[in-house]
Amino acid sequence: MPAPTPVQSPTGAPASDAGPLTIARQGSFFVGGRTLRSDTLSTVPAYAASGTITVDQVYVRFQEPVDMAGRRPLVLVHGCCLTGKTWETTPDGRMGWDEFLLRRGHPIYVVDQAWRGRSAAHPTTINAVRTGRAAADTLPTVFAAGQEDAWTIFRFGPRHSDTFPGLLFPTEALEEFWKQMVPDWNLAVPTPHPSVVGLSELARRLDGAVLISHSQSGIHPFQAAAMRREGIAGIVSIEPGACPAADGDMTPYAGLPVLVLWGDFVEESSRWAPRLSACRDFARAANAQGGKVEIAVLPEMGIRGNSHMLMQDRNSLELAGWLADWIARSVGPRG
Repeated sequence: MPAPTPVQSPTGAPASDAGPLTIARQGSFFVGGRTLRSDTLSTVPAYAASGTITVDQVYVRFQEPVDMAGRRPLVLVHGCCLTGKTWETTPDGRMGWDEFLLRRGHPIYVVDQAWRGRSAAHPTTINAVRTGRAAADTLPTVFAAGQEDAWTIFRFGPRHSDTFPGLLFPTEALEEFWKQMVPDWNLAVPTPHPSVVGLSELARRLDGAVLISHSQSGIHPFQAAAMRREGIAGIVSIEPGACPAADGDMTPYAGLPVLVLWGDFVEESSRWAPRLSACRDFARAANAQGGKVEIAVLPEMGIRGNSHMLMQDRNSLELAGWLADWIARSVGPRG
């Protein structure tokens, strides 16, 4: 079977675009969501227990440049235990990918996944247990990643407080980074995943978007494409928690430009090395059936020191510039 297409290395993309930022339009909205009636909305006397609420919606914040010049809208999706803040100002105060790619002429859409950030969670099952209407084992699964676990998951080092040699993540700003982390409801959401449903709707609305995901959400653009290909012009999956199974149906990805991007120290991680291997298997299988999947592993391209949070690493804007070039070359302009 043909190997994944080789990817060119970044070539000194400018670290930033200087000067005032002028935009044509900005705002926010929601996609997806459903309405339900519940008798366990509240245990607070001032608020009725019975009523109607909306859940499973996905918050979207957008900015559009003055001159888009046919450039694709980009949808930025965060990973586990985080929110859309992932793509904004870095913990040490540098420009985030959202602003940089906007300056490059792309309309930018940053989402908070369903049940996280500004996308409301679902309180009714918790209140049902508290009021005795349901058993304790029906409580939703919610978790928070501790700083000790997150240290190795995000590959700052092999163990908590030890850093990998040459690490590019700004560890002097870790206290600011830890503030980004939020409780994660991903294991409690219904099927199909409401964030995937929302991405599918958003792609159709934007009519030709590139979906850029990270970590836990890495699989979501693939799931959205399998649900409905309309509106999805390309996929960039950054260090995905999973790629589609290599023995699965490759029809949704035929002819679709896909980039799977990885940082450094992956082989040192028992969590991430198998996932990279599985993504390579997916790429081979997809490309054998008409796919256009590219695997980019930064150390193989001569770029060393990137963590799992490569959009916040010290070379983040050089990578964003290279990514913008990849989108222009591999996905092409909007017609």
